[in-house]
Amino acid sequence: MNALIKSATIVDSKSDFHNETVDILIEKGRISKIAKHITNPKNYQEIKRDHLHVSQGWFDSSVSFGEPGYEERETISNGLKTAAYAGFTAVALNANSNPVIDSYADITFVKSKAQNNAVSLYPIGALTQRSKGEDLAELYDMTNAGAVAFYDYQHPISNPNLMKIALQYASNFNGLICSFPQESRISGLGVVNEHINSTKLGLKGNPALAEELQVARDLFLLEYTEAKLHIPTISTAKSVELIRAAKAKNLDVTCSVAIHNLMLSDVVLEDFDTNYKVLPPLRTSKDCDALIEGLKDGTIDMVTTDHNPIDIEHKKIEFDYAKYGTVGLESAFGALQTLFTTKKTISLLTQGKSRFKIKSTTINEGEIADLTLFNPNTSYEFSTEHITSRSKNSAFLGTTLKGKTYGIIANDLIALK
Repeated sequence: MNALIKSATIVDSKSDFHNETVDILIEKGRISKIAKHITNPKNYQEIKRDHLHVSQGWFDSSVSFGEPGYEERETISNGLKTAAYAGFTAVALNANSNPVIDSYADITFVKSKAQNNAVSLYPIGALTQRSKGEDLAELYDMTNAGAVAFYDYQHPISNPNLMKIALQYASNFNGLICSFPQESRISGLGVVNEHINSTKLGLKGNPALAEELQVARDLFLLEYTEAKLHIPTISTAKSVELIRAAKAKNLDVTCSVAIHNLMLSDVVLEDFDTNYKVLPPLRTSKDCDALIEGLKDGTIDMVTTDHNPIDIEHKKIEFDYAKYGTVGLESAFGALQTLFTTKKTISLLTQGKSRFKIKSTTINEGEIADLTLFNPNTSYEFSTEHITSRSKNSAFLGTTLKGKTYGIIANDLIALK
């Protein structure tokens, strides 16, 4: 693939051309020249866009595409197209499918479905067989097939001894264990945050305590095993405090936060809109503030869209019975830019790669072209017209977002809107 990007501002603190507006020549998938002006050498495809900015390719540590088994929600093919148009060159795919991805063959299958794509797909294998929380899955075999981590998506491991064994076993081959932060015997049948609004609305509450007990338990197990742990999608102020203290003790722990848990609090639930039914639930504005502060001081290592397409039949129903989940890839950049500067937003979208064994590249001559193209200077109201996913269950519908993406250049391919 050969291309010439014209008049692009580079946003990459590790680049020699950071904050400069330049032309970028790409030949055979690699950056061959960066300069103020480059004459097209061989009639290559020229890429020009309004207020064009370029950064390192973005990464999302938690996406679900449905396939195999839930293709009505999303397919791997269209999910990767969605990711590309949303600016992501790499995604970690949850084992949120039917059957659950819990074997060497399953990992091989999803990787084969993602071949020859601009977006690199990194499978996360189930931690336990069929994500039932009873017996460990084939962790080592899945590692050999290409799994980058192990996680029973949104299924907490209730047995602490099983989690202890998983941490100990995975440490033998540098495997990354992920643990969903919820104590189900405390959360019970709760569907929203247990607080004033849950009482007002008459909806069963899922208390912050349910998350914090699980986080505390897992951190004790981590300290005992001296392994490594990733806690996905924390949502409470106390969870931030617990992880901050664990890092101060040099425990090998990382965590993420879903973008919707940063931006939205439980006050949006007044109309019983099931697009806001997510797990963990939307918490209070105090929790949102603590999560944002956790990102700023480095306690929280990465953001995620926690992209989870749900078909209309399972969303447009009574709140208690609707499935959890929101799509988030398409709104990620615009949402984050309402909270942070462009520089900080790009930093958040490119962090976390090393934790999932993904190599980072810089925007310098001689480097492989792994690029996201975007315009940070436009505002618009997010609607279904902006959603490429098969499912349209977005918590950001009707929200004013700042900045839009054009697409990506990666894996020797161009994927632009």
